[in-house]
Amino acid sequence: MGNVSIIGIDLAKNVFQIHGVDANGKKRLGKTVKRNSLLRFLAKQPSCVVAMEACCGAHFWAREIAKLGHKTKILHPQYVKPFVQGYKNDARDAQAITEAAARPSIPEVAQKTVEQLDLQALHRVRERLMKERTAIGNELRGLLAEMGIIIRTGHKVIREEIHFILEDASNGMSIMGRQIIQDLQNQWLEREERIAQYDKEIQQIAQENEICKRLQSIPGIGVINATLLYSHAGDASSFASGRHFSASVGLVPKQHSSGGKERLSGISKRGNKHVRKQLVHGARSTYKKLLKPEDQSHLGKWVKRMEGKHPNKIIVALANKLARIAWVLMKNETSYVVRA
Repeated sequence: MGNVSIIGIDLAKNVFQIHGVDANGKKRLGKTVKRNSLLRFLAKQPSCVVAMEACCGAHFWAREIAKLGHKTKILHPQYVKPFVQGYKNDARDAQAITEAAARPSIPEVAQKTVEQLDLQALHRVRERLMKERTAIGNELRGLLAEMGIIIRTGHKVIREEIHFILEDASNGMSIMGRQIIQDLQNQWLEREERIAQYDKEIQQIAQENEICKRLQSIPGIGVINATLLYSHAGDASSFASGRHFSASVGLVPKQHSSGGKERLSGISKRGNKHVRKQLVHGARSTYKKLLKPEDQSHLGKWVKRMEGKHPNKIIVALANKLARIAWVLMKNETSYVVRA
């Protein structure tokens, strides 16, 4: 047991599979441990590398295991899967995690603090509420169309004008139809109120957190993007470069090169699609400002040099650049400086 240098853990809800190897890669440990016994078991082990796949609870366990004096690694499942030997089961998954953790070339997932996980949860719930609000609004418009009533697009109509439709006795709506539309409007308003509450919480965090305040100095990065980038990045120093960080959100080109021939296609779209989407929105919002002749900043000149390409390509490239700039600010703890 004292020879174990790497322990791989296949995380689960209640029963965890453990696989341990020595410095030569020889198996020295293999057993299952219940959830309430995992930390007690690891506390008895000599200091070593403890690795696990990035999944629900991985950041919590990495944080708790690190307190015991072990070095923790979180690995992306796509890098672990090639090491699974034969058919999949928990023991082979734990073995694959151990094999992947032994390779220094396998990148680690940036470990997140409790604050970052809380902020990530805020954004996830907010995003889900926004999807529900959109779905309810579309359902409401569709049902009204079935009743022969067409309303304009936009949130203001649902917020302020639906009650006029419900009060109009000449539009031919039945009593049950009016009740259903009223109920849908109430559901929509409830989602909007909750979204506004989450927006206030995110705004407050962005004002109090130093990293978020520095990120907001970047063109195209507002409160939403700043807090999203901070929650996604974890420990920014775990990324080797800004390109590695932008690759983690899928903003770099896919590559299929062979025989010295470079073949690049569209962006990979890997990683967190919510962060990627918001970065593209942020780039789109600042794109036209950077195109103005009076903007002679380094970023503005870079955008102007790309004129002639499709605007969407330029916007995605700009989002990629914003992600790289954000990484530099988070890693070096500096603020954005406009360079001419």
